[in-house]
Amino acid sequence: MTESRRSILLLADWLPPDFGAIGQYALQHAEKLAAEGHSVCLVGFSSTAASAEEATCGDGHLTVIRIHRRTYDRSAVLQRAWWTLTANISLLWAARRQLRTSDEVVFTGSPPYLLHFIVPLKPFMAGRLRYRIADFHPECLIATKPRASWFLRALQQLTWFWRRRVDVMEIIAEDQRQRLLAHGIRADRIDLRRDVSPVSFDGAHAATPPDALRGKTIVLYSGNWGVAHDADTFLAGLAALSLAERERIGLWLNATGARAEAVRDSALQLGITVAHTAPCPLSELPGVLLAADLHVICLADAFVGLVLPSKVYACIDSAKPILFIGAAASDVHTLIQGAHRQAYARADVGEWRAVAAALRAHLEPAS
Repeated sequence: MTESRRSILLLADWLPPDFGAIGQYALQHAEKLAAEGHSVCLVGFSSTAASAEEATCGDGHLTVIRIHRRTYDRSAVLQRAWWTLTANISLLWAARRQLRTSDEVVFTGSPPYLLHFIVPLKPFMAGRLRYRIADFHPECLIATKPRASWFLRALQQLTWFWRRRVDVMEIIAEDQRQRLLAHGIRADRIDLRRDVSPVSFDGAHAATPPDALRGKTIVLYSGNWGVAHDADTFLAGLAALSLAERERIGLWLNATGARAEAVRDSALQLGITVAHTAPCPLSELPGVLLAADLHVICLADAFVGLVLPSKVYACIDSAKPILFIGAAASDVHTLIQGAHRQAYARADVGEWRAVAAALRAHLEPAS
């Protein structure tokens, strides 16, 4: 095996056209590796049908294997646990041949806890094992609890046991590095590889907003609005606006997640015009992002260094103004501030006055 030409196996969860940031970035990276001359196999899930596709990319080769899996109710704990167990097993079974023969195996934190299934198989692998740690599990679950149970504490200890046995820990953000170092991961085993925007804006035009938002200043939240994303500060900022100011805002939730509906309902009660649509296909995302007058990105303090809202890359590349509600210690702030591509405002979680000020700054002059 030479570094110039390798066989690489990538494991992810939902692959496009299904909605899922991990799968979108995994497919993007797989195509890049294949274009560099490597033989790449990407295995993930599809909610519609199983498939296997092969393509020649320059001197390289790309195989994409989709396993048919049903979606599930994330709020149902037992259903979610069963789905996670069977998903991890089916993913490894589908990739069993490549696991044994690939020069490198790359897996992520999605499906959750894949680490616990794949690291015990490491003695049977020919190549090195690389963990692209997009989200920290079970730390994300622990962050939602007032106090971690004995089971979660034990699971966390076991997780660190397996993490220390991975050959390479690949991080997506610098705020993750310190967390790994603090738990005994050697610096020479940590690689930083940031994601890039999964879409291109070359030749893209702004999409037509939903009819209800015509003539409004479009405040767009696109992607997942889950438990890791603060919502209260944003809503408090909206509430601080005058009624006349609120009437000029059109809130577009191109979003899913545990808090998306709650944000929609609360904003409607405040007199905000809201359009709530399902996350658009990746091919339509550039137009949707360009339709915004202001992008909103939120991150709760407890999740800094655990997750990085992946939407940040496309929001930056859209060159549209961004409001980030979250800590300066997050790499979201580092990335946007370093881009120098658009107007940017940041508010700490709880600083609703700063949110209200940022919203006012982007309202169109009253007619």
